[in-house]
Parts: sequence; C-alpha cells; structure tokens
Amino acid sequence: MNPLLLLVVVALIGFGFMEPVLWLAAAVLVFGHVRYRRGGARPGGSDTEYREYRERRDRQARMERRYQRENRGRLERQARRQGRQPGKHDGRPAR
Repeated sequence: MNPLLLLVVVALIGFGFMEPVLWLAAAVLVFGHVRYRRGGARPGGSDTEYREYRERRDRQARMERRYQRENRGRLERQARRQGRQPGKHDGRPAR
C-alpha cells in the first residue's frame, strides 16, 4: 500500500473517534485502493495485463499471416470465382 495512503487511512481512523463518518471515508479509501489497485508501485501490475494482451495480439497476427501465406493459392482461386480481386475488400461488412 502506498505509504501516503496508509498515513491518510490511519489519520482518518484516528480522527474517526471524534467524527465517525471519517471511518467510512477510510473504508472507502481502502476499498478503492484494493478494488481499483490505485497508488503505489506494484510488481507486475497493469503492465502485466498489457504485456499479455500485446503477446496475444502479436500471436494472433502471426497466425493470420501464416494462414494467409499457407492458403494464398486457395484464397486467390476463391476470390476469382467470386469475381473480386484477391486480398481486396469487397465492401461487405466482415462477420
């Protein structure tokens, strides 16, 4: 937990003995920190999520390029049969 956030939470709990609504404020801060993972450096963190997303996206792109390369002839024949140029979009929305 971020040291500044920890200090604020402790202060709110301490002052909460005079004004109990401050306990609620401390609880909201802790909940927000835990729920949304704000404040402080975390090992991994959202960088890990982005890294996994990027790796998945790159892997998908490699597979699509590989599929295109392996099936180029078949895809070109299909395109000619359907009367369009291979590799060109025919204007219909993708499914």
